[in-house]
Amino acid sequence: MIPLAWYIALSAVLFTIGALGVLVRRNPLVIFMSIELMLNSANLAFIAFSHAFGALSGQVFVFFVMAVAAAEVAVGLALIVAIFRTKHTINVDEMNSLKG
Repeated sequence: MIPLAWYIALSAVLFTIGALGVLVRRNPLVIFMSIELMLNSANLAFIAFSHAFGALSGQVFVFFVMAVAAAEVAVGLALIVAIFRTKHTINVDEMNSLKG
């Protein structure tokens, strides 16, 4: 049996890597992957606590987080494609205004 602290430590490490990816990287695709990594680390913590305390509410919450993450990816990728079509770049530093 793996202790709960190890799951939480792994979740914290994954969340930190995701947060650093959002703050450091300039490519929107990498930023979205980092956000997904942060959401998955939160899901890992929810599942670990749900298993440790014997409650199903954490697992239900993970289901809703996954649904929101899927919607976020669909909308985010559509925005990236629309911005690329108008500006011909996806560099975050060059997207400082939404004017056409």
